[in-house]
Amino acid sequence: MQHALHLHALGGAHLSDRVDAIVVGAGLSGLVAATELADAGRSVVILDQEPEQNLGGQAFWSLGGLFLVDSPEQRRMGIRDSLDLAWQDWLGTAGFDREEDHWPRLWAEAYVAFAAGEKRSWLRQMGHRIFPIVGWAERGGGSATSHGNSVPRFHTTWGTGPGVVEPFERRAREAEKSGRIRFLWRHRVDNLVRTGSAVTGVAGTVLAASTALRGEETSRTPAGDFELNAPIVIVASGGIGGNQDLVRQMWPARLGRPPAFMVSGVPKHVDGRMIGITRSAGGQVINRDRMWHYTEGLRNWNPIWQNHGIRILPGPSSLWFDATGKRLPAPFYPGYDTLGTLQHLMATGYDYSWFVLNQSIIRKEFALSGSEQNPDLTGRDWKLTAKRAIGKKATGPVEAFKEHGEDFVIAESLGELVAGMNRLVGSNLLDVAQMEREILARDGQVANPFAKDAQIMGIHNARRSLGEKLVRTAKPHRILDPAHGPLIAVRLNILTRKTLGGIETDLSARVLGENGEAIPGLYAVGEAAGFGGGGMHGYRALEGTFLGGCLFSGRNAGRAAAAALG
Repeated sequence: MQHALHLHALGGAHLSDRVDAIVVGAGLSGLVAATELADAGRSVVILDQEPEQNLGGQAFWSLGGLFLVDSPEQRRMGIRDSLDLAWQDWLGTAGFDREEDHWPRLWAEAYVAFAAGEKRSWLRQMGHRIFPIVGWAERGGGSATSHGNSVPRFHTTWGTGPGVVEPFERRAREAEKSGRIRFLWRHRVDNLVRTGSAVTGVAGTVLAASTALRGEETSRTPAGDFELNAPIVIVASGGIGGNQDLVRQMWPARLGRPPAFMVSGVPKHVDGRMIGITRSAGGQVINRDRMWHYTEGLRNWNPIWQNHGIRILPGPSSLWFDATGKRLPAPFYPGYDTLGTLQHLMATGYDYSWFVLNQSIIRKEFALSGSEQNPDLTGRDWKLTAKRAIGKKATGPVEAFKEHGEDFVIAESLGELVAGMNRLVGSNLLDVAQMEREILARDGQVANPFAKDAQIMGIHNARRSLGEKLVRTAKPHRILDPAHGPLIAVRLNILTRKTLGGIETDLSARVLGENGEAIPGLYAVGEAAGFGGGGMHGYRALEGTFLGGCLFSGRNAGRAAAAALG
């Protein structure tokens, strides 16, 4: 009866009597796992609670950044990197300090080796290409053994997020034509089916069809139920970033109080349901208090999903002030230490902060996260991309936010700017004299090619990297110099994004139970598994590592599951 329901939902399509594997989630990690299984000759069903237009999940919306080590792109730019240096940076960033970090650390070590090894060539043979300028994310600002990337490692996909999804969507569609992969859209898994100690299938609700655009909220109206059995089930359902109630519930005390207001960096359907369902089926979930949220979120003036937030990817020159007008201390500068900055800001008692900059800085240093905010890179348009390096204007999407975004204040004088900032938040927290002292003191540091201000020192350091000098870091100048105006202030909100903890797995991506033993038939990948092992990032990320974790864990799971099937 339930099998017949599937046939009806598929419009008469024929589903083979035997299915080798079920993948729950049609995002990047699920597509990778499914295509690896299909390439090994296995039959796979991919279920997703959303409609087909959401194929690729959150990876589609991303900038497509990938963490690579000692790549040809780095070497061409004179960047000296190595596996040893990258592993040192990873360990200093992750801060593994728990008994539960056994498998996450092993996953991290394997992943960094993958990033320094076959990751690039594996993707390249599928048609993936990389923009030639390497970015420098999470610069740290502490000691050599603490958090941060010692060198630029952020490799942007030519084609952004869609360019990462593309090779695996193509492989999946080819396998679909040959009958090795079937997609069941609007199938929400509510339970994992167990036979003895093994997971042998999934059961849930068929949701009403939806024509909502990608990312838009869809209904949860039931249209039936289903059960599907297979010897392998792979959970690839993503994290909790779209469920703000759950984010606040898991919020760690070390980051202060949970923000009262946050913008959402992912759609509402990124709800964490399958993590709880896997836990109910006996899977161990670890490091739930580890998460990755950004401090540079904007309210999207043209939103796709509810409370849609966009992150500024900043260069190092904007001055950062808290809500009361105090300049943030070292090393909490733009692009240096995401969670350190978040912890500092939460201690101020306010959910927002400010960038103060000018037109010369926004033109060169502001990029926005998301494939839809970078039409030049997403559309693989070299002519449009080249405009990033010329003229007085920023990219079209950045200028649109400057014009329409409710978080922006533009002014010709500092007094006018501060008055506008106070009006925007409905308070008089900001004092123009105090802010002028800070900005003038900072401006006095740019007269020489050396300085005592750590942020100015960081700007000089950044411009020693060719990529930063060309497209990401403005030449040092006085912020209050009218020649570089107008002045700009940007209200920054906390933006939810990634789940760093998750379902505990071994290196084959098999889900582990509370006794530490693998649950037969059950695997977990991607963000649901903390990108590998239940949290391979530890407490912090080096960036470019989220998509990479989906790729690596999906590949491991697909190959291990295919081998387990014999």
